[in-house]
Amino acid sequence: MAKAKVKKIKIQLVKSGIGYAKDQKATLEALGLRKMNAIVEKEDNECIRGMVRKVTHLVKVLDA
Repeated sequence: MAKAKVKKIKIQLVKSGIGYAKDQKATLEALGLRKMNAIVEKEDNECIRGMVRKVTHLVKVLDA
């Protein structure tokens, strides 16, 4: 059987988490975003989409 290709999304940190709630900072950390303009590639699933939605004002989703 051929394995299904897993969709990925790229997420870029465009604004600092300084001055925002602790849970939003923790979400950025959990996504692996530690430095400005850092880009991480994550599996596209409901969990990751929810995390991105929580910090949508701090990140940008790029075409993968």
